[in-house]
Amino acid sequence: MKGLLTQVRSYERSVQLLMVNQFTINLGFYMLMPYLAAHLSGTLGLAGWIVGLVLGVRNFSQQGMFLVGGTLADRLGYKPMIVAGCVLRTLGFATLGLVDSLPALLAASAATGLAGALFNPAVRAYLAADAGERRVEAFALFNVFYQAGILLGPLAGMVLTGVDFRITCLVAAAIFAVLSIVQIRALPARRGEDAKPQDGDGGQGVLAQWRGILANRPFLLFSVAMIGSYVLSFQVYLALPLEVRRLGGDGNFGTAAVAMLFAVSGLTTILGQTRVTAWCKARYEPGQALVRGLVVMGLAFVPLLLATAVPVPESRIGLWLVAAVPPTLAALLLAIGTMIAYPFEMDTIVRLSGDRLVATHYGLYNTICGVGITVGNLATGAALDAARAAGLPALPWITLLALGLACATALYGLHRTGRLTAALDSEPLHSTV
Repeated sequence: MKGLLTQVRSYERSVQLLMVNQFTINLGFYMLMPYLAAHLSGTLGLAGWIVGLVLGVRNFSQQGMFLVGGTLADRLGYKPMIVAGCVLRTLGFATLGLVDSLPALLAASAATGLAGALFNPAVRAYLAADAGERRVEAFALFNVFYQAGILLGPLAGMVLTGVDFRITCLVAAAIFAVLSIVQIRALPARRGEDAKPQDGDGGQGVLAQWRGILANRPFLLFSVAMIGSYVLSFQVYLALPLEVRRLGGDGNFGTAAVAMLFAVSGLTTILGQTRVTAWCKARYEPGQALVRGLVVMGLAFVPLLLATAVPVPESRIGLWLVAAVPPTLAALLLAIGTMIAYPFEMDTIVRLSGDRLVATHYGLYNTICGVGITVGNLATGAALDAARAAGLPALPWITLLALGLACATALYGLHRTGRLTAALDSEPLHSTV
């Protein structure tokens, strides 16, 4: 921990604040969101489709507005979008705890999603700009703070929700309110050098910027190739818990085993991210590290695949081992693969942008990967259902393994052809048409 703090202090104040901000953002978010569905369906007694609608609105408003949020960050500055996102989360979370009408719940859910679309691209672009040549290491540290918030948020939320979910909402809102004030007072103003509005460009300037980014083939190919990494990492929340509960049941064991998945994933990243990044940077080019990260993420499902060849034990202890050990190994390997890839992934986006309109590139990248996660999770769910219906338990794990290896192959092709280092060679993207 001392070494981690020393590394953080080696960066300038703005980078340090962004890392602490991200920890706090995730702490407040994951304090509330894992328990929202139970509140809507239990306390408020809403129908299942309404619960799905409220949660879906949040996801749609975030994924659908990432590009807009990134564009605004490039044109208006990073700090205003970060502050605006935190203020909006404050209002959204407070509203979720205080209202029970469907229109108000939908508005609050949309606000929390839009908030993420505003500050996520801005935070990453700001971090990349102020970290300079050390941005790979900075993103490694950033991921440590990111995962720490994910790990601690649900624990804090469990304690607060045990008292009253409304208290959870108000505490989360208070966290974002304090964060907003701190950033207004302490975060220096920052903007992309190549995204300042030009006289008379107006809306046409934005469209020209978007067309320029869509013409950046290396960036688009990279974005599509990386979709698989997000689909695979998301299985810690989808396929792995479902597999644990399928074999271990929904009782205390199942709950403890699922909690262990999250703990292994978070703690592995917190304890190992900076060491893994330093080791990879000393040995691999960014493209090589990305390929190896995706290979490891694909191989994460091999333990589950091998477990399908073992007869289901009749003893309770044997059943628990089969239910818990392979998913935990998968969660561990997914964490390691993500640790290898993530800092180089964030750095590659900056390089492919040519250091121009970085927040807009991050916004479009998030949208592409967000759509891919949705499609990928639908396909994973279908594979899980088909596996049960056909008596082929290996089917989902073969599919996910193949996805990881296919994406690694695509990244290898981009790396070998030099497309992961080539920035778009064109006129400045803010020029008008």
